[in-house]
Amino acid sequence: MNETQPRRAAPAPLPGGAVTDVRGIRVGHFTDPRRPTGCTVILAEEGAVAGVDVRGAAPGTRETDLLEPGNLVERVHAVLLAGGSAFGLDAAGGVVRWLEERGVGLQVGPACVPIVPAAILFDLLVGDHRVRPDASAGYAACAAASDAPPAEGSVGAGAGATVGKLFGIERAMKGGIGTASVRVAGVNVGAIVAVNAVGDVLDPHTGAVIAGARSADGMWPLRTAEAMLRGEWPAASAPVTQPGGATTIGLVATDAVLDKAQARRLAQVAHDGFARTIDPVHTPYDGDTIFALATGASGLRVDLALLGVAAALVTAAAVVRGVSRAQGIATSGLPRLPSARDLGWIRG
Repeated sequence: MNETQPRRAAPAPLPGGAVTDVRGIRVGHFTDPRRPTGCTVILAEEGAVAGVDVRGAAPGTRETDLLEPGNLVERVHAVLLAGGSAFGLDAAGGVVRWLEERGVGLQVGPACVPIVPAAILFDLLVGDHRVRPDASAGYAACAAASDAPPAEGSVGAGAGATVGKLFGIERAMKGGIGTASVRVAGVNVGAIVAVNAVGDVLDPHTGAVIAGARSADGMWPLRTAEAMLRGEWPAASAPVTQPGGATTIGLVATDAVLDKAQARRLAQVAHDGFARTIDPVHTPYDGDTIFALATGASGLRVDLALLGVAAALVTAAAVVRGVSRAQGIATSGLPRLPSARDLGWIRG
């Protein structure tokens, strides 16, 4: 190496922390004891400006149109992430009920109407598909909410999450839910992500697969994108190759002051964190969706470019933490789905 050239610094480690480091945010999980599924609620009871960006082609969402900058409602009171495919949207009703009982919502005449956008992921291949989050699950998640760092891995919306499914669920691995945060320019930026991708999850620094589709013997990464380019392709009838067969969903939050257009931009840029850590991402079989919340609790306005850099960083970190903290599972009718730690693909 030419000693006159500057040495390249090692990449900074991914951030720790949690989305609850953002002032005005609380998180609660409900994990169903009957099979691996559940839901996660992100509460902003004082109200938060919100945006959303959907990149996958098979989304399942609720109350996303009202987040358009030109539409009337300015603030939301919670966001729900749930398993159970489209059935799981029912859990948002329990969040609405919990908030209404506490007088939290948009006052419309005599009624207090909580505003609760939601997104779901597909986890019906794991266990009895007739068990899925409902209104009571959403209510229970609210009752469990706190501003402490939330549990990660195989809990809440990540309980039934899997990754690397394009070549069959029997060669997939366990996904999960993760969170991270950073502090920049006097404000906090955090993310929480339920990782349930068709594709593999990568280390954003090295590109190494840390969870995803496995080789025929089950021990080594197949590298899904490379296999696809070699011409390998699953049967069209495989369950995961149907619309909605996967989906990674999440939320990025800040206590900076934003308007609705800026919140939407923050959600858009946060998808860069998905692109750094999931390959392939935003496929026809994923409904990848990211919400953004701005509580404004800091009272500070921060350059949106800086907030975007932070949002992409914490989103990438949340994806990695979701799979690194997951636990392998065994359910009726399926071989054991190992976690990244089970196979030693990630340590520490």
